[in-house]
Amino acid sequence: MQDNHFRGMKTEEIEQSLQTSKRLGLEKKEVQRRLKEYGYNELHEGEKQSALLLFFAQFKDFMVLVLLAATLISGLLGEYIDAIAIIAIVIVNGFLGFFQERKAEKSLDALKEMAAPQVFALRDGEWQKIPSKELVLGDVIRFSSGDRIGADLRIIEANSLEIEESALTGESVPVTKYASPNHQQVDSIGDEENMAFMGTMVTRGHGVGIVISTGMGTAMGKIADMLQTAQTTTTPLQHRLEQLGKILITTALLLTALVVIIGVFQGNDLYTMVLAGVSLAVAAIPEGLPAIVTVALSLGVQRMIKQNAIVRKLPAVETLGCASVICSDKTGTMTQNKMTVTHIWNGGQTWSVTGSGNETDGTFLRGEEEISPSNNKTLQQILTFGLLCNHAEVIEREGKVVIDGDPTEGALAIAALKAGITRRSLQDRFEIIKEFPFDSTRKMMSIIVKDQNGRQFVVTKGAPDVLVSKTESILWGDKLQYLTGEMKKTVQSAIDGLAEQALRTIAIAYKPLSGNTVILDEQDAENNLIFIGLQGMIDPPRPEVKQAVKECRDAGIKTVMITGDHAITAKAIASQLGILRGKEKVIEGKMLADMDVSDLEDIVEDVSVFARVSPEHKLKIVKALQNKGHIVAMTGDGVNDAPAIKSADIGIAMGITGTDVAKEASSLILLDDNFATIKSAIKEGRNIYENIRKFIRYLLASNVGEILVMFFAMIMALPLPLVPIQILWVNLVTDGLPAMALGLDQPEDNVMKRGPRHPKEGVFARGLGWKIISRGFLIGLSTILAFITVYKSNPDQLAYAQTVAFATLVLAQLIHVFDCRSEKSIFSRNPFGNKYLVWAVISSLLLMLVVIYYPPLQGVFHTVPIAMRDWLLIGGMASIPTFLLAGSFLIRKTK
Repeated sequence: MQDNHFRGMKTEEIEQSLQTSKRLGLEKKEVQRRLKEYGYNELHEGEKQSALLLFFAQFKDFMVLVLLAATLISGLLGEYIDAIAIIAIVIVNGFLGFFQERKAEKSLDALKEMAAPQVFALRDGEWQKIPSKELVLGDVIRFSSGDRIGADLRIIEANSLEIEESALTGESVPVTKYASPNHQQVDSIGDEENMAFMGTMVTRGHGVGIVISTGMGTAMGKIADMLQTAQTTTTPLQHRLEQLGKILITTALLLTALVVIIGVFQGNDLYTMVLAGVSLAVAAIPEGLPAIVTVALSLGVQRMIKQNAIVRKLPAVETLGCASVICSDKTGTMTQNKMTVTHIWNGGQTWSVTGSGNETDGTFLRGEEEISPSNNKTLQQILTFGLLCNHAEVIEREGKVVIDGDPTEGALAIAALKAGITRRSLQDRFEIIKEFPFDSTRKMMSIIVKDQNGRQFVVTKGAPDVLVSKTESILWGDKLQYLTGEMKKTVQSAIDGLAEQALRTIAIAYKPLSGNTVILDEQDAENNLIFIGLQGMIDPPRPEVKQAVKECRDAGIKTVMITGDHAITAKAIASQLGILRGKEKVIEGKMLADMDVSDLEDIVEDVSVFARVSPEHKLKIVKALQNKGHIVAMTGDGVNDAPAIKSADIGIAMGITGTDVAKEASSLILLDDNFATIKSAIKEGRNIYENIRKFIRYLLASNVGEILVMFFAMIMALPLPLVPIQILWVNLVTDGLPAMALGLDQPEDNVMKRGPRHPKEGVFARGLGWKIISRGFLIGLSTILAFITVYKSNPDQLAYAQTVAFATLVLAQLIHVFDCRSEKSIFSRNPFGNKYLVWAVISSLLLMLVVIYYPPLQGVFHTVPIAMRDWLLIGGMASIPTFLLAGSFLIRKTK
């Protein structure tokens, strides 16, 4: 059922439309009928994939097929131990992926938990506590501070009612609600001031409402539907590894066929050549690559946890590293989610107040001069009345100062504390006789107080424009003056000036009462007031975010603010943080509503701030950016963010203020809710991808070397320089440790000084393919030369020549691994900068020596001890591939 038309209805019209009664509620029979017609008030889940199917789905990955092919090859060669080891790797990887994805679809469960389990409904003229899922259209329910709204309601009674809707709208402060009809055009949920929505929290006052939407028809239900239909994108790393796997499989098959054909053509028997071809296939497939990729990502995850970021999906780390746009919520991510008074105005003077958030230490400045509020009667009066007409409590909890109450009132209380004014000190000086609570229609709160001398007066705080209309005088400095038309313009100019700085302004006024004055209601209290001044407050930006935004810009990443707040607030904060610059645009939700995705694509790259947006708008923004070729990271904390988080290339949720829904839809969770942590994660993500490129370069260059050693020997009709078990040992053990250590390499200096990778960039981009082929060619050439040198001198000792070739190959690869640490050359980085790599190389050398010199293993690996004189040959040949190319690099650089 469409609920927009209820906004403009009177209570009687709503009763008639929904056939209910605000006095009696619904009859039980009618409730049962409506339950049958509309169903229970709960969120529906889409079809879930069974655990068994989810587990088997882990084995569809192409690199897993590569591992299975290697298993088959090892089995054909009779190397059953290797086959069992590879199968174990496949199964472990499958379970890791299964447990990761098992958590990824809990978003709807979290949504259901947010719905209120119990509500008070009026049934047959009696208030009854019922499960919220039994609510139906037309039910009359009541709610008060601390209650969670059970369904979408049209409010018919509101008493000082405020509802926290940040999970749906992103607003940083509770929304004041009222019961009167609203005939104005409404652009977003945040403007629905006479409506309450499922899952939101009542923070103040109490009210009564009539249910107008239940279940999937509610605002939260529509978000749940979007969450079900939102597509989950695959990551660039997954694409590239799939491409790499296809290349490797194709290469292995072609090489096997080529070797068999050439060998048979040369007169060799078929069995021998099939065995040789399978050996080449083993050399072509880096069996440990997928496992090392997983380990590298896992190690990166551990490092990111130390930087306050939890990764829920391993490939998300790499995706974040190639993000070109970060769409970030403002409240709590870029700001501190703490209202803070920063300016106070009176009589043409403005004081600034230092100290952000809930800090109770701060100074008061007039220009550059620090002043004491105790020496300024008017300033002290503004602060005193701001705390007196106030319900918020400032308390210390676990060593931290927290606000118990409305954030705006909390900001006024903190400002008073900075001046040394405490609630206890006021209780000794003033007695509150009567209170007129804040009302959304009046937009004011007033109290009647008696001071120590028995004098009574009214204290009022509220919206400046409304309060000015209720005043006839103004306290200008220490003098009381009549509020002339010209003076009103001055006050309005001050209000506008604070608003332009994105400050929310609260006006303070008072009125002395004579001894025989009787105040019956708020109308009597709130007229002929004396205007004292203004307090301007803001949810301040996090101090570290501005630098983080700059570093992201230097890295070629655009930051876009997407918020439910008003445009003037968003614009001011974005300007302060360096997000909004030059001719970049600010777009509001009402403009987005009139655009489709293709229209938005035309301007989306020129927009830096989206204000007053709805969940549908966020999805539209993400999709438009993706259609323009961007890799989009979407941050958020509320239910409203979840669909866009899930549809983005990478979703980032807040760990402290984030809802369970946002967390479950995300790939990355920020433990400190800090935008600056995203920058650190981006740096780590880029480094992890570069490290993956490093060990791909290392492993494939090594494998190319192994292929060419075998291929050269076959072309020259020589015996095989390496036996299959030696190749498997190199691929699974000797190469594995250095490759893993490359995954721990520290980032190069320029990692955040270059633009993000293009989304379609292949694994072998930026010259990596040439480096793999050229280094592999030289490794293969030096190995075959070492083999030929030894074999020709003594053809009867084939095992000795094969052992020399084995040692040369391993040593050439271990020298080459240091070259892989940089895109430039081995000389551009300190070779001892990665201690893990140094120890890995030492370990690999020891493993090689054990295989060569330990008698029980010599028979398994077909090795024999090498004489000391031949180690000079091995060392010289193994050094050629790396230092020859490094030397050519230095020559080019000097030119």
